[in-house]
Amino acid sequence: MRTPYSPAARRRILCVYPVYARSFGTFQHAYPFFGGRVRAFMPPQGLLAVAAYLPETWEVRFVDENSHPATGDDFRWADAVFVSGMHVQRPRIHDVITRAHAHGRPVVLGGPSVSGCPEYYPDADILHLGELGDATDRLIEYLDHHGGRPRHQLRYETVERLPLAAFPTPAYELIRLREYFIANIQFSSGCPYSCEFCDIPALYGRNPRLKTPEQVCRELDLIAAAGCTSVYFVDDNFIGNQKATLELLPHLVAWQERHRYPLRFACEATLNIAKNERTLALMREAGFITVFCGIETPEPQALRFMSKDQNLRMPILEAVQRINAHGLEVVSGIILGLDTDTLETADHIIEFIRDSRIPLLTINVLYALPKTPLWRRLEAEARLVPEAGRESNVAFRLPYETVIDMWRRCITAAYDPAALYARFAYQVEHTYARRKDYPSNPQRASWANVRMGLGILARLLWNVGVLGAYRRTFWRMAWPALKARKIEPLIHVALVSHHLIEFTRDCVQGLGESSFYAPGDTTPVRAPETPTVAAI
Repeated sequence: MRTPYSPAARRRILCVYPVYARSFGTFQHAYPFFGGRVRAFMPPQGLLAVAAYLPETWEVRFVDENSHPATGDDFRWADAVFVSGMHVQRPRIHDVITRAHAHGRPVVLGGPSVSGCPEYYPDADILHLGELGDATDRLIEYLDHHGGRPRHQLRYETVERLPLAAFPTPAYELIRLREYFIANIQFSSGCPYSCEFCDIPALYGRNPRLKTPEQVCRELDLIAAAGCTSVYFVDDNFIGNQKATLELLPHLVAWQERHRYPLRFACEATLNIAKNERTLALMREAGFITVFCGIETPEPQALRFMSKDQNLRMPILEAVQRINAHGLEVVSGIILGLDTDTLETADHIIEFIRDSRIPLLTINVLYALPKTPLWRRLEAEARLVPEAGRESNVAFRLPYETVIDMWRRCITAAYDPAALYARFAYQVEHTYARRKDYPSNPQRASWANVRMGLGILARLLWNVGVLGAYRRTFWRMAWPALKARKIEPLIHVALVSHHLIEFTRDCVQGLGESSFYAPGDTTPVRAPETPTVAAI
């Protein structure tokens, strides 16, 4: 739905989404293999929903700076500039505000970062705090009656949130969906768990709110029609409401069967998903192939200390194996710098990576997000430190350099080419082989997709197989796959592996970020890991 407010004036709104920092989850090193088609990771769902909510009579222009920058002409065209982002985008949010002000344009700032910490943004003209709702309507009314920048900063804070079941379909028509590495969609918002380091319950609540299955299927219609082949469910926790998830999945199965499985799905969920065999079986039937789990650490005492007991419902390795048994590859989040870490923690993580055979892990140094239980505890202990010259705002129990060295050890071991390809080879044989035998789909097998796949393969064979520093490792997997005509798994493994290997080398040279959450280097590299999208 759009806003119920009927404006008298016509306005031109420029929506600008700022650049993300480098990360193991941004996949920027994979983009060149697409021949210029892929320019960013995932669409900015939250700001696209806001664009769709604005009055129909208002003109809206959308710029995702992870794809290309907003120009002076864009700013001059606009009556107002809407910006949204997370804490990691904070430096680039300020940059967008500065550029808008240089052209005399008022800036409306919303999203998770300003909603959590409005004090971070004294330079924005209007703050929208919280999710779509009554504040959004009051903001639209203000813009209808006022032009230019206000004399003092204004704040609109949502009291009554718009139910997710009333959310508009994101304004996909304002972007090129095929520019993105993977499309995305939101079913629910919020998470029932209270992990110490997480800001989701404070921002979005512990009782997940839901879209209807019909809404989700309508969005999938648009995503598939745009030619996308993969979709990430960006819910804070896909099984935050397990009953609702079980009600949604049959609709996804029916949609896929009706359209002959044009899409493959991924999501993020707590590790206790492994205990629900019915959910896993339905996810397999629906075409889910990947699940991101915040495992965080293999050390049980650390999980208890951070209030992540849900990861201990069964032995972690057993949980990973049970998820794999349904054809779902596990992606894992890992954190170093916890208060419970010892000098042996790095060895435990490396051993876990080897034993779990998880190929992709986002390994981060602990960073205290504002207003989380972790932040409040560290603040009380006087252990929050300035970020200048550091990769974290936490005064660790272990020496700072020791933690950074442990992080480098872990990523170097995890993304050694031979070790990484061995873990992927295991997944191809033991996990990918257990996926549903999908029917032939004319869209996925279209000449455009086949041509794109052949182009990707040719660039991989040349740049990795001929020119690459790890070409022998590559060919040990590539040659058998080529002979067996397993082209799609080969392309997936080679693309993801190349990014992980190259980004690790960036990190060792000091060019990559040790914490995705720290506002650091924001060189345009296209996109987030697993963004939350419910806020404006």
